[in-house]
Amino acid sequence: QVQLAESGGGLVESGGSLRLSCAASGNIVDLHSMGWYRQATGNLRERVAVIRIGMSTIYEDSVKGRFTISRDSAKNTVYLQMDNLQPEDTGVYYCCVETKVAAGYRSHWGQGTQVTVSS
Repeated sequence: QVQLAESGGGLVESGGSLRLSCAASGNIVDLHSMGWYRQATGNLRERVAVIRIGMSTIYEDSVKGRFTISRDSAKNTVYLQMDNLQPEDTGVYYCCVETKVAAGYRSHWGQGTQVTVSS
């Protein structure tokens, strides 16, 4: 079992910054990727940024140049530095860790942390 502990959400004004953290613990075997997803009220959950085991990264188009994902391998922790936040970034941000299994990949999700950006 993999446990994820998220922190760093909150309320910020437009143009402000927040840093999210997600520490993974437990039975972390064959780690494939760590990432962040978000879900705004009434919307589907969407991928924000992912960092793979080889440190390659993927960003959703609307956050490119504003958000930076990074990982501390020794601590099994992933970070999301969010700069120049905009009201449309508001939502619940979920940490997701993918591990390799025989049939493909298994996703492990955190409880989510609220990010609210006021205009």
